[in-house]
Amino acid sequence: MALYSEKVMDHFRNPRNVGTIENADGVGEVGNGKCGDIMKIYLEIDDDIVTDVKFETFGCGSAIASSSMATELIKGKPVSEVLQLTNKAVTEALDGLPAHKIHCSVLAEEAIKAAVKDYYDKNGIAQ
Repeated sequence: MALYSEKVMDHFRNPRNVGTIENADGVGEVGNGKCGDIMKIYLEIDDDIVTDVKFETFGCGSAIASSSMATELIKGKPVSEVLQLTNKAVTEALDGLPAHKIHCSVLAEEAIKAAVKDYYDKNGIAQ
C-alpha cells in the first residue's frame, strides 16, 4: 500500500489557493515546533462568507496537501460553518494521512480558526 493517497499527492503536486491576500480580513499563522511546519491562512470575508482563501505553508508534502484541501473545503462557506472544520474532515477529504502526519491536518484546522479569530478581533465580533 502506498504511504500517501492519490488525493494527498495531487494536492501536494498541484496545491490550490497558494499565495497571499493583500489586506486580508483575517490571517492565521500556526506552527509545529517539533516538525518545523509553518502554516499561514489568509481569508477574505464578505457578508459572513469566505469569498477567497489563500495559504502559505513551509513544510512537508502532507502539510501542503492539508493546507490546500482545507482551503478548498472552506471557500464559499459561511464563517459559522468554517469554524466547524476539523482536522478529521481534512484528513478524510484527503482519503487519509499516515498516523505520523495527522498533525499536518491539525495545523490546517488551527490556522483557519486563528484566521477567523483575527477577523473577529479586527471587527469587534464577540466569540
